[in-house]
Amino acid sequence: MTRYRWFRAGDLNAFFALMFDNVANLVILAAILIGAFGFPKEIVLYRMVPGTAVGVLVGDLIYAWMAGRLARRTGRPNVTAMPLGLNAPSVFGMAFAVLGPAYLLTGDAELSWKMGMAVTVLAGLFKMGLALVGNAVRAAVPRAGLLGSIAGAGVALIALLPLLKIFSNPIPGLLAFGVLLVTLVGRVRLPGGLPGAFVSALLGLAVHYALSAGGLTSPLLAAAPSTPMELRLSFPWPTLAFLGGLTLAWGYLPIVLPFSLATVVGGIDNTESAAAAGDEYDTRAILMTEGFCTLVAGLCGGVVESTPYIGHPAYKAMGAGAGYTILTALFVGLGGIVGYLPLFVDWIPAAAIAPILVYIGMEVVAQAFLATPARHGVAVALALLPSLAFVVALEVNSLLDALRLSVAALTGEMAESVRTLNLLGNGFILSALLWGAATAELIDHRFARSALYLAAGAVFCLFGVIHSPVEQGTFFLPWRADSPLVFHLALAYLAAALAVAVARFLPAEATELAT
Repeated sequence: MTRYRWFRAGDLNAFFALMFDNVANLVILAAILIGAFGFPKEIVLYRMVPGTAVGVLVGDLIYAWMAGRLARRTGRPNVTAMPLGLNAPSVFGMAFAVLGPAYLLTGDAELSWKMGMAVTVLAGLFKMGLALVGNAVRAAVPRAGLLGSIAGAGVALIALLPLLKIFSNPIPGLLAFGVLLVTLVGRVRLPGGLPGAFVSALLGLAVHYALSAGGLTSPLLAAAPSTPMELRLSFPWPTLAFLGGLTLAWGYLPIVLPFSLATVVGGIDNTESAAAAGDEYDTRAILMTEGFCTLVAGLCGGVVESTPYIGHPAYKAMGAGAGYTILTALFVGLGGIVGYLPLFVDWIPAAAIAPILVYIGMEVVAQAFLATPARHGVAVALALLPSLAFVVALEVNSLLDALRLSVAALTGEMAESVRTLNLLGNGFILSALLWGAATAELIDHRFARSALYLAAGAVFCLFGVIHSPVEQGTFFLPWRADSPLVFHLALAYLAAALAVAVARFLPAEATELAT
């Protein structure tokens, strides 16, 4: 290789996918805080959003540079940059469980914003510390655990939830999805070499507004009021303003740190996913960048964590290099500064861009099965389940909130099902990794290692890292747990670990039959 091509035709497809995902998260954050909690638009749009966008700007530029460095080191011209963006679960977690409640408690939007900054800064430092052990974790954990856990998030969050948007507005949604499948899955070349993702979104957009003009809008679409927004310059310089919210921030760390831990585990998974696609990045560098970008965002007024995105194999399949991350960095970063992001996303129907996310989720799930040994297929399948529980719990809890009901008010089997769904969903990425890894080791008759993963699950249960019974899924100390359920869960994992450990002493025929 004599020269790495930073921009390619496939970068345009990938740019639309990554950019729309990031922009949508920023607008969702603004809509929740302004619409649901009454946060002043001044603080949300011109302080929180620009600062948060800076994390994406810095992170995607660093990942682009890392792609060029990897290409030079390996001599391979087809290196694809790792995608980085805003962590979607953190958007909902920060809005509904941290910033919103803090504003309702204090009545001080300025203090609540500074507290959000402080929490984000501390989360960045926490993730940078965990980055030091990223390579060791990746080397020790079987691919079935790493890829299986991220595949679960891919099918549940990236594929299933956007699929709902497609079918809520089916004519433009399925048309856009069909074009995307033809071009990216069927490998059909469009006239003039036009990028499939761009044409897909453009057709969906045109059909949506044509139907709206003719009064034929889908009856499933919710009539959401539009909040007037204006362009306004805002330069998010680093500041120590977060110190003003540090005292209040400590109380919200147990809510935020589980999200941070999940992004680190997800970053390890995504690095393994990129390696399976042919791009061998250093896990420590990927995770350190993730933590650094979160820290920078917090210092600049941001309130949402940055994280490596799921979907590197999909971007590579699109033919992307590093250009798509550069374009996303500039678009999102400038959008935060100039203020056009809310206007841009408010104008585009979700059904027009949802197919891009569904495709990325499909690629991630497919890779999990194709890039792991065939005998580990059961382990990958098992690792999908916690993510499915999480997304079902998310929808059920949203329905209960809309009906102004609490889980505590439910009775009988319905109460049991909802509480169990929340247990399975809390810490879903880490529990999926443990389940997949333990099963893969069991399949290979490495019983001691399989038992260790289950024993680790027992320890995590005691502190609420996985299966937290607390309503907000937070950490806690075992002796301060409000429910004996945490000890039941820990003992259950220990019992499973004991059963696996004892299996090594069984005759080979009996062990293979049990497996």
